[in-house]
Amino acid sequence: MSFNFENCLRNEMLLGTGLVAPNAMKTGTTIVGVTYKNGIVLGADTRSTNGPIVADKNCEKIHYIAPNIYCGGAGTAADTENTTEIISSQLALLRLNTGRQSRVATANMMLKQMLFRYGGNISAALILGGVDVSGFHLYTIHPHGSSDKLPYVTMGSGSLAAMAIFESEYKDEMELEEAINLVDKAIQSGIFNDLGSGSNVDINVITREEDGSVSTNVMRNYRKPNQRIIKPAVYDFPKGTTAVLTETIVSVKNRKDIVIDEEVMDTSK
Repeated sequence: MSFNFENCLRNEMLLGTGLVAPNAMKTGTTIVGVTYKNGIVLGADTRSTNGPIVADKNCEKIHYIAPNIYCGGAGTAADTENTTEIISSQLALLRLNTGRQSRVATANMMLKQMLFRYGGNISAALILGGVDVSGFHLYTIHPHGSSDKLPYVTMGSGSLAAMAIFESEYKDEMELEEAINLVDKAIQSGIFNDLGSGSNVDINVITREEDGSVSTNVMRNYRKPNQRIIKPAVYDFPKGTTAVLTETIVSVKNRKDIVIDEEVMDTSK
């Protein structure tokens, strides 16, 4: 299973004939990740855009990679979903062959090699987080294949707003509740300061337990800061709510003529 770019040669030929190609649609997202005392917390908004149109108000941007690894995706939704599905299936086969837990570094290497192979044509900017036998790890992977390993990361069109929260409030060895609140605040910062981000806050927690096992907690729609409250359409206002400025008395003389302010209006026309 892989991507197919056969139409790239066709597009180059059409451009050579003078055809003007349409501009690529820009997408918007805010995805973040942070390390805390016992693991990783990932967060994302849930707005999917198609240019100026909100295509989906509650899409899922944090993808499953392995039981101990999740990945947030920004960019083109189809590219992020298919890229993570491909690597997830390859890691599942690797676990069956080796009988061992997936390593976060392995997932990082497979993702960055795949993206590098296609030269940035796959629009997938990823935040990879997970916990394995060597500890907990957090990576950013760019569409061209480069990656970074940092204690807190942001990506997407709302990344600057989210990074402002991390830069001012992050601290080492945070407790779980502190990390969740920080991620929640960072995603909300992207939602309220970036037009491409919006709707709800999704949070995934990956934790190393005291016995060495790894547990995950997927908190879908953890917060709904922009929840729309539909009010009942009741227009029953008591008399006297609005002041009466002028009053006109209308009387009907017959079926054809209506008298308004003593002037006759002919209704037969």
